[in-house]
Amino acid sequence: MTDPGHCTGDEEAERDELQRLRAEARDLRARARVYPLISQAQGIVQERYRLPDADSAFVLMQRASQRFNIRMRTLADFVATVPGPDPREQLWFPRRLRQPEPDLRLEPEHRPDTHNRGGVLGAVLSQTLAVVGTGMGNVQVTDRAGRGLVLEKHTGLPVDFVEFFAYVGADGTACAQAARERVQVTVRDVETDPVFDEPARAAILAAGSRACHSVPLTTTSGRCVGMVSAHLDRTFQGLTKTQLKALDVVGADGGRWLAWHDSTVVVDALEHLHGVGRRMRGTRLRRQ
Repeated sequence: MTDPGHCTGDEEAERDELQRLRAEARDLRARARVYPLISQAQGIVQERYRLPDADSAFVLMQRASQRFNIRMRTLADFVATVPGPDPREQLWFPRRLRQPEPDLRLEPEHRPDTHNRGGVLGAVLSQTLAVVGTGMGNVQVTDRAGRGLVLEKHTGLPVDFVEFFAYVGADGTACAQAARERVQVTVRDVETDPVFDEPARAAILAAGSRACHSVPLTTTSGRCVGMVSAHLDRTFQGLTKTQLKALDVVGADGGRWLAWHDSTVVVDALEHLHGVGRRMRGTRLRRQ
């Protein structure tokens, strides 16, 4: 008699193949989201520096991305949206002023080991989850090209959730509302709150989240540059004034740091790309 809890070899092989196909499908969907932006940036770089092919443009962008430890998508986003350099100038941004890296007022146990983008976003998420009292959450950053939110950091959330919310538009979610209104948004019960459209509600409930709280990451001028959200496995009555005030600090510090990173580290990468592009004008570059 076969043990109902035991998988046969054929069943296990089928399960492994299904998981492989799902992973492949997720990868293809992720590429489909990112490829158009990178392709657009490649075309701009190829034309700007008279490179012989798109692959040379990709190599130029890839080297700048790796040198300054920023995502290729982030660099492509800026290449595609920032006004191009004056062809008469050696520097892309000849009159920019460098600003010091802003402080992060995080608790010692949540301070990042390294002050790169991933480390800081991870620290912002860790501090937020500690304040709310949960182990599930994510950080998103604004998409300069599409005016939405792109998921960059997460913990405690299943793959299907991460895939579904890889990109969030202007409506249908609590984080979209928080970004639009630039205020903290509390959802006490995901199942009944009207802020969600039905597909988003179903995806959140399937992930085991029954309540959530979103905090906009804002600059000194009040512009939203990202979002940090905490998810809870239970409904709740909301946060105290002390908790909300603590999260205001997290949102302000995280937003100021992201704005600094964009205007300093990413711009350094653009300057590097421009300098190398000018020197290598017309040269064929190959991937290493």
